[in-house]
Amino acid sequence: MAHTAHRPTPRPAGRRHPLVATAMVLPLAALLVVVFGGWEAVVTQASSVGVMLGR
Repeated sequence: MAHTAHRPTPRPAGRRHPLVATAMVLPLAALLVVVFGGWEAVVTQASSVGVMLGR
């Protein structure tokens, strides 16, 4: 008789909640901004995204 190892059930296919994704990305993004001093680039990109979403 063959014994098979217990395999955990796979995660259901789906997407993370946007707030969970944001909480995961923000600390790294903040660290990169501080390390590389990219405040101007962040403001420029945020402004561009805001204009695109406003259309």
